[in-house]
Amino acid sequence: MNREELLRKLQQLESDAQQLRAELEAESQPRQWPPSQYYFTYNLLSGMILGFFGAVSSLLFNVVGSALVGQHPLQLIKVYLTFPLGEDALNMESGLALAIGCGLYLGTGMLLGIVFNILMTKFFSGAPFKKQFVVATGIGIAMWLINYYGLLSWLQPMVFKGQWIVQLIPWWVAALTHLVFTWTMQLMQDWGRFDPSMYKSSIQPSQKSAR
Repeated sequence: MNREELLRKLQQLESDAQQLRAELEAESQPRQWPPSQYYFTYNLLSGMILGFFGAVSSLLFNVVGSALVGQHPLQLIKVYLTFPLGEDALNMESGLALAIGCGLYLGTGMLLGIVFNILMTKFFSGAPFKKQFVVATGIGIAMWLINYYGLLSWLQPMVFKGQWIVQLIPWWVAALTHLVFTWTMQLMQDWGRFDPSMYKSSIQPSQKSAR
C-alpha cells in the first residue's frame, strides 16, 4: 500500500470518526418535551377516541329516530350491512351480524374521527368556537357527500347490483347523521386537545433542581 492509498484510507477513517461523533452527540441530546411542533401521534389517537364517541352519538340519534317512526331501532345498521351482505341484510331482526354491523359502524367513526381531528387541530385550533362550529358543519356535509354520492352511489351497484344505502336512507337523515358525528366531536374537542403548558409546568421544577 503506497502513500496515496494510506492518505485516502486515513481521510476515510477521519470522516467515519466525525460521523460517529455526530451520531453520539445527537443521541446524548435530550429529546424535547413537550414537542414544539404539531403532535401528530397524539392527535391521531385522540381523533380515534373522539370519533368513537361521535359514532356512538350519531348511532343513538338514528336508534331513537327509527324507534319514533316505527322502524327497527337498528334500521341504519341493516341498510349499511347491505354493502357486504346485499338485500338479505334488510330482513335481519337480530343476531351476530347486527352486532358486527354496530362494531363496523363505530370503527368507521374512529377512522373518520382521525381525519376530522387532524384537520381541526392542525388548521383551526386557535379559531373562535363559532368558526370551528361552521368548519365542523362543513366537514360533516363534505363527509356525507363523499361517502354517499362520491363512493356508495356507484360502488354498491357495481359490486352488489343494488343501491340500497342511497335509496333507503333519506338524504336529510344521512346528512344529519354525519353532522351529529362532527358536532359531537367538536363539542368534545377540548377533552382531546394536547396542552403543552401542562407538561412544561411539571418539567420546569425538576430542571431547576438539576441546575
